[in-house]
Amino acid sequence: MIPRFDTDAAATARAHQAMLTKPTGALGRLERLVEQLAGIQGVAQPSARPAACLIFASDHPVTKHGVSAYPSEVTAAMVANFVGANGRDGGAAASVLCRRQNVALHVHDVGVQRATEGVPRATCASMAVGDLRVEDAMPRETFDAAWEAGRAAVRALDPQPRVLVLGEMGIGNTTPASAVCAALLGVSAERVVGRGTGVDDAGRARKVAVVADAIARIDRDVPLEILRRLGGRELVAIAGAAHEAASRRIAVLVDGFIVSAALLALVRHEPDVAPYLVPAHRSREPGHRAVLEALFEDALEPLLDLDLALGEGSGALAAFPLVELALATHAEMATFESAGVPDREG
Repeated sequence: MIPRFDTDAAATARAHQAMLTKPTGALGRLERLVEQLAGIQGVAQPSARPAACLIFASDHPVTKHGVSAYPSEVTAAMVANFVGANGRDGGAAASVLCRRQNVALHVHDVGVQRATEGVPRATCASMAVGDLRVEDAMPRETFDAAWEAGRAAVRALDPQPRVLVLGEMGIGNTTPASAVCAALLGVSAERVVGRGTGVDDAGRARKVAVVADAIARIDRDVPLEILRRLGGRELVAIAGAAHEAASRRIAVLVDGFIVSAALLALVRHEPDVAPYLVPAHRSREPGHRAVLEALFEDALEPLLDLDLALGEGSGALAAFPLVELALATHAEMATFESAGVPDREG
């Protein structure tokens, strides 16, 4: 069950912002961020710590159609790069960003062909999957196991975070994300398919054709069925993790296109999750803008717009300092009264 977003706590935080030594609304998006976090956590003085990052990794049969600039073997190699080996710290962008900010990083294998020592491997990792172009991406049993893997990963976090970053790794996964988005939004493949990891014009044309074929073969009226039939195991795990986080009043700092696609399916299924999602950034993927508009209806602008296209939680991790800074100003700025600063006349 998703708890009610605490509008009273948000209102109290908003009233406190109005008393701080600045013109009302002068901190713009940062003020709205504080209000949202107050409503999520149910307190007038919310916090960003503890914080954690969960990355879910999976391979995709759809790569056989030439939709990625990289071979499938890169997925396993990047999982190893996240965690490091032989005394070497993780060398991925997410690894560095987590380490620099003292954010706990947890990587989960939910479908990588080659296991990585030290990385938890979920039951769904070895379960059946399909080529979404011509068949369902996964049967119900695989979907349920991936969903539970995401939920279990959140439950296992100790200490439980106040802010959670969700990331992914899976060569080819902008293709299932594009298919999920096109089906949920009722738009063409051409509208949402981008270059992902950097495919050329011919590669993008192949992606468009794959996504068009995929969405042509399914009904589009049940969000989680769309996710099952067109998504990937890491997308399902992300949706399950976000659902579990919202049930625990944990704010989810939303990363890029792939994470957003999974969360759009979740919100279409369970709208009460939406207030618990904080848009971290807008990526260069053409479908991401449309997904963000559907998720947030322009009520909340992303914190960053830096032309990112990496995934793995990197955009949300780059936005995390803004969360901390927003909360610091809320907690530590003087009020007009305490500082003896005259407020506006009248």
